Amino acid sequence: MGDAERMLLGLASIFVLGVGAQWLAWRIKLPSILLLLAFGFAAGPGTGWLNPDQMFGKLLFPIVSLSVALILFEGSLSLKFSELAEVGKPLRNLLSIGVAVTWLVITLAARWILGVDVATALLLGAMLTVTGPTVVGPLLRHIRPSGKVSSIARWEGIVIDPIGAVLAVLVFEVFDILRAADFGKAAIDGAFGMLATAVTGVVAGSLAAWFLIECLKRYWIPERLQSPAALMIVAAVFVASNLVKHEAGLVSVAVMGVFLANQKSASIKRIFEFKENLSVLLVSSLFILLAARVEFADFSQLGWRGLAFVAAVILIARPASVVASSIGTDLSKAERIFLSWLAPRGIVAAAVASVFALRLDETGNGGGELVPATFLVIVGTVVVYGLTAFPLARWLGLASAEAQGVLIASSHPGARAIGHALKSAGFRVVLVDTNREDVMTARLEGLEACYANILSEQAMDEIDLGGIGRFLALTPNDEVNSLSAMHFSELFGQQKVYQLPPSKTGRTAMASDHLHGRFLFSPESTFDALDHRFESGSTIKSTGLTEEFEFESFRKQHGDTAVPLFLVTESGKLVVVTEDKTISPGKDQKLIALIDPQPENATSSTSPV
Repeated sequence: MGDAERMLLGLASIFVLGVGAQWLAWRIKLPSILLLLAFGFAAGPGTGWLNPDQMFGKLLFPIVSLSVALILFEGSLSLKFSELAEVGKPLRNLLSIGVAVTWLVITLAARWILGVDVATALLLGAMLTVTGPTVVGPLLRHIRPSGKVSSIARWEGIVIDPIGAVLAVLVFEVFDILRAADFGKAAIDGAFGMLATAVTGVVAGSLAAWFLIECLKRYWIPERLQSPAALMIVAAVFVASNLVKHEAGLVSVAVMGVFLANQKSASIKRIFEFKENLSVLLVSSLFILLAARVEFADFSQLGWRGLAFVAAVILIARPASVVASSIGTDLSKAERIFLSWLAPRGIVAAAVASVFALRLDETGNGGGELVPATFLVIVGTVVVYGLTAFPLARWLGLASAEAQGVLIASSHPGARAIGHALKSAGFRVVLVDTNREDVMTARLEGLEACYANILSEQAMDEIDLGGIGRFLALTPNDEVNSLSAMHFSELFGQQKVYQLPPSKTGRTAMASDHLHGRFLFSPESTFDALDHRFESGSTIKSTGLTEEFEFESFRKQHGDTAVPLFLVTESGKLVVVTEDKTISPGKDQKLIALIDPQPENATSSTSPV
């Protein structure tokens, strides 16, 4: 086999192993990072199949750096300033006080446990201040915690990445000064370096975002080129910022992403959808590449010290960081405990450690402990948090094993009426729609509503899913209803995703492929039928059933045209009425139904929602 064929086979293997690990992790319900690392270790040091350094040579780490920038840009597109009003102070503390405490504790642990010199310990501490947005996001989706912790953890996971990377760069730049124990000069150089990096990154990122927005607003870029053009600008500003000030590029792309996410003058829908797919591919490939470079001998050299170091990161560094950061905030005790147990490391830590280990090796300054220690922390934090965070959230009352809240795709009048009924019954309701006017109307009516494409990963990132356990697809588009139901079946389980019944033609097509959620209410409850009922004056009302007024009495009073929608049991559980499930309402239960308007002289035992 020639060199060209070997290179082609290696490249194909990276993509196959990366995407295959993601798919297998989804199938067996494990954090994808664990299988990505396992596949990378097997392909690299395990079998010798992949040798990234030999394949890419000096191109390896420029490719890694640019890929990390794109991942960070994609993640920053999900950050909304509207969330800061609630989580601003705790988040600000975590990104300042928390980073400092984490850096200090990990530096001391590296010095005393791993036995490295002060300069290397400071570098390792700086690199491990980052958390992992590519790991935190899936964990939050699985746990669906209530309260502020979801927004705090998501913002922290993205914003802290450029902070940690910049810290590592500054430590590396004053590495020789630190080794000479001239800490005063190192502090001054580091402070000026941090300021220059921040200014360069903020200015460059803001200008790049403004330029892209103007291009979109003036229609200078056709829709089919919006994603490639955004990719071009991200790559350009990243490289340009790095040329001005090393590692300012990561700050630039993060600022650019946040700027784009919070402006309202131009649509970035196509850009976001493209970046989602690209991010998955990049994360998968990078983990395979970086894990394939690690040698098993490096882990064995650390021995018990490596495990003790990981324990210090989990049991001391993170709790100390959260405790210090939560002083003076309104975080509850449960929220503080949960945040103390959620700091997995991911691709940014792996990439930064690999880059600096190579640089230290080239300069003869050692640093051989950086990569194995970092990968041990990645594996240790992902395993520990992945297995224990959900049970902890349930024990703290921040998550439920059977969440009763409802996510509704649509915010049209009928969906809002259903949302009001469920909210009045005591359930959390979140509406999602791409119609800004309907979303604003829902918010003015007091409902939680999110402007997003329900089929996009953006919706998964933007929506606070705390307490949400069911999904209702109520849009007028049968295909969107079916696709979104299948999309959310991965999160909620197929039993708890529902959609409006389609037309007879659509129903026949869906039944043959089983590509749909459970059909809601009754076979006649299509979107058009319900919409006509609402326009004719039908309303959703809640009826408390008693021994004197049973379900039969309800039927006699409202007739066969009344459509039961939901049933609230005596224990407070929500039962969604579907075609395939017959309900038997009893006393002390509450029936939520769609009822035709009654004559003015009729009496009613129902209470309007």
